[in-house]
Amino acid sequence: MIPINSLATLAKNAETNNKAFFKNIKPKQSHKTDELFHKINDEVFSKINCLECANCCKTLGPRFSERDISRISKKMNIKPSAFASKYLIIDEDDDYIFKTIPCPFLDSENYCAIYEYRPKACSDYPHTQQPEILKKQKITIKNSFTCPAVFEVLEKVKQIWE
Repeated sequence: MIPINSLATLAKNAETNNKAFFKNIKPKQSHKTDELFHKINDEVFSKINCLECANCCKTLGPRFSERDISRISKKMNIKPSAFASKYLIIDEDDDYIFKTIPCPFLDSENYCAIYEYRPKACSDYPHTQQPEILKKQKITIKNSFTCPAVFEVLEKVKQIWE
């Protein structure tokens, strides 16, 4: 796995190339692109243990939907308003996000205390396993600065594609 302390520099050095890579993919190649990303995503994540890193939980804050708040607060046996008051703020985009980073549910061994009912934004992260990757190219490039697996997926996909 790429060391976290090198990731931002590596991702910055690859950023222009990553943008050019996505720009050169034709929309009609979307299905082929998704298949390749999903295949490489599965290969990379089969070799990476996210618990060794948890950089996403340490540095990013997910958006919370009303459904997330309702589900999590129910599992925690508190009212949604109490959950929101204790853990969340509303950002400049009117989204609920954590008051603090790192995630307040991340423990010292990088386990998530609410993993089974975590926010959708967390369960969907890092999005390289989702359909229509071409529509997610900006977030994919951005995530390559945070997640070593995303960086590796991008590098491997580019090697195969070229």
